[in-house]
Amino acid sequence: MPDDQNIGAVRPLRIGDAAPDFIARSTAGPVRLSDYRGKWLLFFSHPGDFTPVCTSEFIAIAREADRFAALRCELLAHSVDSLFSHLAWIRAIHDDLGVTITFPIVEDPSLEIATAFGMVDSDSRSAAAVRATYFIDPDGVVRALTAYPLSVGRSVEEMLRTVAALQRTSDGSAMTPEGWRPGADILAPPHLLTRDALSAKTATHWFYRLAPDGAK
Repeated sequence: MPDDQNIGAVRPLRIGDAAPDFIARSTAGPVRLSDYRGKWLLFFSHPGDFTPVCTSEFIAIAREADRFAALRCELLAHSVDSLFSHLAWIRAIHDDLGVTITFPIVEDPSLEIATAFGMVDSDSRSAAAVRATYFIDPDGVVRALTAYPLSVGRSVEEMLRTVAALQRTSDGSAMTPEGWRPGADILAPPHLLTRDALSAKTATHWFYRLAPDGAK
């Protein structure tokens, strides 16, 4: 159940918010969100067990678990379905589709976690439309988030890319351009003084400076 001290007025979380703490049962035993402090965490919710889009996502994420581990990023799934449903679903995926789901899936039958994260309104009775993803940094802060409808699956490649980009830019020394992937050129933070804008060698050079990534 959520930690009451961390749940204020219910609204969708925004970038820069602290992720609400909670304790819940999961397929790997009891989980507390704050136990992930010190690590990057991908916390992702799905509308329901035994659904086609969610099954495809879980298979894809499980197959790329080693790549998330290489980024030092933990995986934690969430659904409003019961723990018994979760266990039956991952058994079906294992037996029929040959994929083992190793990351924990927390249960949330009362919608307390979904409500605390602002996935649903406090008076909602269903989270069937929730396909939310939260990229949480080692300090427990939401650094990015996405929300997709019931019928559209998320891209695991984009999840991996986003984690890598957030890690690369976390110290403020670089920005990542459109479609950036590790090893590609980065953008230098812009100069913000008049003298820099006027003295730049071109009209765009003070705010748009691609450079090789020295951190690669």
